[in-house]
Amino acid sequence: MQQWLKISLLVCTFGFLKEIRPSEPFIVDYLAGPWRNLTMNQVVQEAFPIGTYSYLTQLVVIFLVTDFLRYKPLIIVNGLAGVVVWSMLIWTVSLQGLKILEVFYGTYCAAEIAYYSYIYAKVDREHYQKVTSHTRAAIYSGRFFAGVLSQILLYTEAMDLKQLNYLSLAAQICATIWALFLPPVSTSMYFHRAAVQAGRINTFLEENTQKDDNSDEQNHLEKQATFKRKVISAFILIWIHFKSAYTNLTVLQWSIWYALAMAGFIQVTGYVQALWSEVDPEQPAVWNGAVEATVTLLGAVVSLLAGYIHTWFLKPRSSLLALSLLSLMQGGLIMVATTASNLTLSYVGYIGFGVLYAFTITVVSAEIAKNISDDSFGLVFGFNTLIALSLQTLLTFAVTDAAGWFALDVVGQFTVYSFYFVALSVIYLIFLIVEIVKFYKRRT
Repeated sequence: MQQWLKISLLVCTFGFLKEIRPSEPFIVDYLAGPWRNLTMNQVVQEAFPIGTYSYLTQLVVIFLVTDFLRYKPLIIVNGLAGVVVWSMLIWTVSLQGLKILEVFYGTYCAAEIAYYSYIYAKVDREHYQKVTSHTRAAIYSGRFFAGVLSQILLYTEAMDLKQLNYLSLAAQICATIWALFLPPVSTSMYFHRAAVQAGRINTFLEENTQKDDNSDEQNHLEKQATFKRKVISAFILIWIHFKSAYTNLTVLQWSIWYALAMAGFIQVTGYVQALWSEVDPEQPAVWNGAVEATVTLLGAVVSLLAGYIHTWFLKPRSSLLALSLLSLMQGGLIMVATTASNLTLSYVGYIGFGVLYAFTITVVSAEIAKNISDDSFGLVFGFNTLIALSLQTLLTFAVTDAAGWFALDVVGQFTVYSFYFVALSVIYLIFLIVEIVKFYKRRT
């Protein structure tokens, strides 16, 4: 087996294992059930927002630390955070314990960046496309397996909602142990590579490092200089990549949709279980696992198809029209899920929304990747995700958090999310009109 393929299989096994969380499709029902005796408002409006804030505040730091520590330690942290989260889900019962758990859940989510970026430091650039599809496929496979497993176990009454957490915990432990055996990384994208603009950096260091005849002190200064060189080199390269990417109007166009849509998607998927509990209180949401498995499977299929049927995205005006229409459809499907008179129709609306998002985000990601340098993948998508999380945090505080501006109930929240995607559609319709006006001005 080729070395790059062996490494890809190793890291993808970790990705598959960490996604085996059969308790997740039913987490809201578990938290608001008899095992913890919390109310739906406490779960949705007091505890969950802390996870959002924690994720956002840790993402930037973890992005830099991941590169500096060369990925593997943060992959292990990802697994350990999962162990802590699901241990606390099993063995704590108070609202305060749930809030502390959400802080670690933020760590768990933020440290995922190490999983996605590790592979690029271990394989040659010629294999990037293949290993990217491998890592994504591992995530989809794990989620699909977890959704099907949870549905079967609950339908056959082999396990209850609390017992599903033991399976999730076991998977996180296995993922953490597996991470210990991943090959270490000798280089990284920014902190451990050849210095950029070496002459400029060396001049800076010479001006800020004093010479001394004492050998011990000189050695200490040389170590400081080496560390300083790495840090300066890293931040210069980050700025070069950042400026190159976001001064490209095409990248900027796609990135705006990427960030805005991701913010809405994370918010919808994070709180949809609470919506299903409200749509039909008389009917338990017993098919959540099957629904999540369906969304995952169809999302994987349309993600693969997106590479072959997105020709209308290749021209600026048609791409803007497509983004506007797809955003409008997503907003409409959220409204269907929100106003449905029965749980089945709400499920269908959510599935349609998830599939459309999977298709569009795949196309948008591919178009961004085509217009940036290979070395800046992590930076651009990391920054877009940071903007998305910032917007999601704003949404959380505005409509979800009990201490926020509006503190809406679940139906009110999802009505806002529906109009959020309609507003996104209007934004790209305006972009389209501007593009058409500019086109006809050039012709005349």
